[in-house]
Amino acid sequence: MKVILKADIKGVGKKDEVINASDGYARNFLFPKNLAVEANHENMIQLKAKQDSAKFQKNQEKEAALQTADKLSKILLKIKVKSGENGKIFGGVSSKEIAQELEKQYQIKVDKKKVELKETIKVLGTQTIEIKLFEGVVGKLKVDVISE
Repeated sequence: MKVILKADIKGVGKKDEVINASDGYARNFLFPKNLAVEANHENMIQLKAKQDSAKFQKNQEKEAALQTADKLSKILLKIKVKSGENGKIFGGVSSKEIAQELEKQYQIKVDKKKVELKETIKVLGTQTIEIKLFEGVVGKLKVDVISE
């Protein structure tokens, strides 16, 4: 019997996947626990509409990420820090500070976890960092760390 899963089931399949399940397993386990519905014509139409909607939403998010990446490539983010002699910074500039300054100065909201820094920036000067915006979309941002 073909069924559409309503939840991820280990060893069986993922949510919104159409699988072949034995009649007994479907009637006695999946249906009573509301883990699946029968893959009839009406339910298949609903599943197709849901998948199309998810695909459209994903395309919209990717388009927005591409636009943000384009904006980021044109920005030179200036961050003022206290520094000592030889251009050494007291502390460092972290991904959290970069995300906060980007939102404060340019109103572009980016999750600090998406900012790709191998380690905190500890010297004055300009550096190019990468920000992962979406699957396969990476924005490059120039960060200029200057002394106060």
